[in-house]
Amino acid sequence: MNYIYLGKIVNTHGIKGEIRILSNFKYKKEVFKINNKLYIGNNKEEITINTYRVHKEYDMITINGINNIDEVLKYKGQDIYFDKDSIKIDGILDEDLIGLEVYTDHYIGKVEEILSSTVQQVLVVKNNNITNMIPYVEEFIKKIDLKNKRIDINEIEGLINEN
Repeated sequence: MNYIYLGKIVNTHGIKGEIRILSNFKYKKEVFKINNKLYIGNNKEEITINTYRVHKEYDMITINGINNIDEVLKYKGQDIYFDKDSIKIDGILDEDLIGLEVYTDHYIGKVEEILSSTVQQVLVVKNNNITNMIPYVEEFIKKIDLKNKRIDINEIEGLINEN
């Protein structure tokens, strides 16, 4: 299985076994569907979504076969995942970008990580000891080619550290 981090179970809600999840995952609509399977904790315990709703900044789910708070308290504080291979997502996951080579008219480096802020995401691109921070926005990204493991960017003056 190809587990992708979805978020953290931060608490329970009410007495009927509802779980409060904090997640900034981009494609929640595809993942948080009734009868989809999710995986909790380091052991990746499989659960099936019974209900889903949004409450404030939280994603709220109940689990098939569980209907009281005592049965879900053990999940509090644990990470929650989904299997990328079992859910169709229309888009590119951040995890898909890690390791891709970045080019302008020449090689810049490989994507090592993606930083997120409230404004935008930033690709951290490294080549030996040179690090470049490239905003992950349409103005900078020309093309993402997952098949050839390549990202082409628009080079804007001052964007690329050549030293």
